[in-house]
Amino acid sequence: MKNIKILGTGCANCQNTYKLVAEVAQARGAQIELEKVEDLQKIMGFGVMSTPGVVIDGQVVHAGGVPARAKVEGWFA
Repeated sequence: MKNIKILGTGCANCQNTYKLVAEVAQARGAQIELEKVEDLQKIMGFGVMSTPGVVIDGQVVHAGGVPARAKVEGWFA
C-alpha cells in the first residue's frame, strides 16, 4: 500500500490533484492511503514551495501545478 500525501492549502489545483490521484488509483485498483496536508509548516517541511505537491512514501514526486494524468498513471505502473 502506498502512502500518498497531497500538499496544498486548498486551492482548486490542490483539489483537482487530490481528485486525479484518487481516480487513477481506483482505476488501477491500487491500494493507497491518501491524505491532504494543508498545514504550511508541514508542507514546507517537505521542501515544497509551490503547491500542489505530491509525496509518495515520503518522497516528493511532484510540485507546482496539476500533474498530467500520464504522470500520475506512471506512479501506479
